[in-house]
Amino acid sequence: MTDQQTPATGREGLSQAELDELVAAADTGARTPGGAVGTLILLTALAWSLFQLWFASPLPFMVNWGVFNDTEARSIHLAFALFLAFAAYPATRTPVQMALGLGVPVVLGLLFAYGAEGSISTVTILAIVAVSLAAIALGSPRDHVAPWEWALALAGAATALYLFVFYREISDRVGAPITQDFVAGMIGLIILLEATRRSLGPALMIVATLFLAYTFLGPHMPSIIAHKGNSLSEVINHQWITTEGVFGIALGVSTSFVFLFVLFGSLLDKAGAGNYFIQVAFSLMGHLRGGPAKAAVVSSAMTGLISGSSIANVVTTGTFTIPLMKKVGFSSEKAGAVEVASSVNGQIMPPVMGAAAFLMVEYVGIPYFDVVKHAFLPATISYIALVYIVHLEAMKAGMQGMERAYEPKPIVQRLIGMAFGIIVICALSFGVYYGMGWIRPAFGASAGYVVFGLLTAVYLGLLWLSTRHPTPEMADLDKPGAKLPLPGPTVKSGLHFILPVVVLVWALMVDRLSPGLSAFWASAFMIFILLTQRPLAALMTGRAGDLAAEIGAGLRDLIDGLVAGARNMIGIGIATATAGIIVGAVSQTGVGSALADVVEVLSGGNLMAILLLTAILSLILGMGLPTTANYIVVSALLAPVIVTLGQQNGLIVPLIAVHLFVFYFGIMADVTPPVGLASFAAAAVSGGDPIRTGVVAFFYSLRTAALPFLFIFNTDLLLINVDLAHGVFIFVIATVAMLLFAAATQGWFIARNRVWESAALLLVAFTLFRPGFWMDMVSAPYIEREPAAIVEAAANTPSGEKLRLRVAGVNDLGDPIEFVALVPIGNEATGEERLAAAGITVAERDGKMFLDDVAFGSPAADAGLDWDQEVLRVLRPADQPSKYLMFIPALLLLGGVVMLQRRRAANGVATRAATA
Repeated sequence: MTDQQTPATGREGLSQAELDELVAAADTGARTPGGAVGTLILLTALAWSLFQLWFASPLPFMVNWGVFNDTEARSIHLAFALFLAFAAYPATRTPVQMALGLGVPVVLGLLFAYGAEGSISTVTILAIVAVSLAAIALGSPRDHVAPWEWALALAGAATALYLFVFYREISDRVGAPITQDFVAGMIGLIILLEATRRSLGPALMIVATLFLAYTFLGPHMPSIIAHKGNSLSEVINHQWITTEGVFGIALGVSTSFVFLFVLFGSLLDKAGAGNYFIQVAFSLMGHLRGGPAKAAVVSSAMTGLISGSSIANVVTTGTFTIPLMKKVGFSSEKAGAVEVASSVNGQIMPPVMGAAAFLMVEYVGIPYFDVVKHAFLPATISYIALVYIVHLEAMKAGMQGMERAYEPKPIVQRLIGMAFGIIVICALSFGVYYGMGWIRPAFGASAGYVVFGLLTAVYLGLLWLSTRHPTPEMADLDKPGAKLPLPGPTVKSGLHFILPVVVLVWALMVDRLSPGLSAFWASAFMIFILLTQRPLAALMTGRAGDLAAEIGAGLRDLIDGLVAGARNMIGIGIATATAGIIVGAVSQTGVGSALADVVEVLSGGNLMAILLLTAILSLILGMGLPTTANYIVVSALLAPVIVTLGQQNGLIVPLIAVHLFVFYFGIMADVTPPVGLASFAAAAVSGGDPIRTGVVAFFYSLRTAALPFLFIFNTDLLLINVDLAHGVFIFVIATVAMLLFAAATQGWFIARNRVWESAALLLVAFTLFRPGFWMDMVSAPYIEREPAAIVEAAANTPSGEKLRLRVAGVNDLGDPIEFVALVPIGNEATGEERLAAAGITVAERDGKMFLDDVAFGSPAADAGLDWDQEVLRVLRPADQPSKYLMFIPALLLLGGVVMLQRRRAANGVATRAATA
């Protein structure tokens, strides 16, 4: 395809119907049969959404009916996902896909027979495998659901519901499965892996099968990763009957949190928020250099509130933004790449992040508020840098923005208006915050009704405002001679869409409700808006005669949103269940510690090497795994290894930093060729080459790839133990540093970079990000003392600082290890008292210093210390000059580059003027 419009479609790439099918094939299932079958699929998806709303709401506890525990809810959740996976996703019929689909049941049958050890007959295993093979081999039509697919769908739902139906009986025989447990578990695993192949492709199915094979064949593995092996009884009990495998934490998070957030986004989209966000972005930024591309970045960031799917984000916003980017001068590949880079980043943008963010809550053991707090700064900086990259591309090509339909106000007037707007927003925020603090004690149990009444009054006011300023259609911007809409009226046209987001953020950040309950209240308010906005708008605009039709349209919008939310969840539900197989295998076999040894050998114990290995593994796995599954696999395997090796290298890496590191590289896989699905979706819209689009998008996303390495070594970027003033300072410095990094990688700052200028900009950016790296070379941060001087070192350590101890001992498996522990020191009078307050008692034996005792639950125990460990080195903090002094030479170097480039840019302008 070329940059020109194709006669077949009238657009730059695929037709809208083809784009819809592309998104459906990836996210919601490409099979949408009509008639009774289509109605059944619709009703099943609707029932799933209604069940999830019921489970998340407080209603079951209020009426004391329909209360499900976590295990029962996970069972029902997976039953819906498996049923819809076979009903909505036809199986790909390529020879390779068919071979994989038929090969996995055979492999599993052999593994089951190998591990059976008489617990169940070989005939039963062969029968299960034979029936599975027949059902898979018979075919998968695209236009209807075949009878054997109904059989697979019902069998999958039945095996998932097995834990729900027999919950009491299973709880009485934990660890001792009976024949029906074996049958349900074996059928369930085979059907789950086939559903994975249909909905997510073969990669995750293959990885899960390999881990199951490893579980059974442990004694036959290479010695470094060998284990005793597990019987069929142990595997079925662990993977299907307990909550350690398929029904583990990942599926629990999908059930409790993720579904409600996906549903909230789907309802918000059906209400019209998607078009509103795009229009607002264009009205505010479309007039700037390369304006449509900058608007694409901003609109994709806002659309990230609606969809956690990179592909859906690309198609939703890209259908409008990519043609407009090409209109102002971007090539097909660059236009697609901008859309890809901005859409993929939607998953890291708080407050509503991708599904993996909710898994962090469980895996790291911190509240969702803290996850959002730690992720906010890197995500914001990444988006600012992408806007700057677009600006640099526009500068290189001499692009202009789109024409405005109004005369801009003077800059001073605009700044005053912006400042006034910020003041009004801050005043409203303080008023709401303190008003809520007054309403609750004043009204007691009735406070909820008062809050809802006030919220409804605000909604009515904003809806009335929107009827006076209708949202323009995006298609209008693509017409010849089209002009940008006025920012003020455009913003006013959909302010009521912001209210559910405010409810969500308030519940998460202020009331500190659970993510599931927060999403429930936001979704409930969104349902209220969907049902009322059309009829109320009709009344407000004098169209009372249309009231019945508008009520019906609102009800249809609600049902469409509930169905779309459930269909968007099929892949995520299947992915979290299948990833549970991998997590279960890791916990059952202890492969994590074995892998740590492998990785340590490969990396030579170097932390940077292990981080690079982790990044590469995430990118490779991400070529076939969705972000959520990629995050689960890599975090389960490598997150503990990074923490351990960091500690051994003297760097204490917070667990949240490691998990965000994995998360960032998980989403990068949607960009990276040759399998970056988001890049292929963007190329389908733009008509460009998908591989070239992916390569350009990868270079645009280098800023996202650099940030994880930076916040591993500088946790200030994650706002860990940082006050407000320091946080603002870090934000400004880190933003400047990332803009310089972007300028260096794009080869353009004020003028085109020379090679040494790009290198200088990279050096300045690194110094701004991590000034301590250079200061540690100038002045040692710690004074090393011999082990016998531990008491003196504790006495000389400033109160509130940490004493670093390198100790030798054994790990949980009895293997020798060395690591660094940071022991907080208090303000006690003597060194002995300070060590005792930290929980340490030391003793000297044979000229060596040992930890004679470490108090249980003490700061020393929390730091990883234990009794009878040998103290190898003692390092106390030194009086080091401020690391920020390194900014002085960095800024001087930056000033030199700026001066040279400004002079060169001025000479270029003068030359062009003389030539003209």
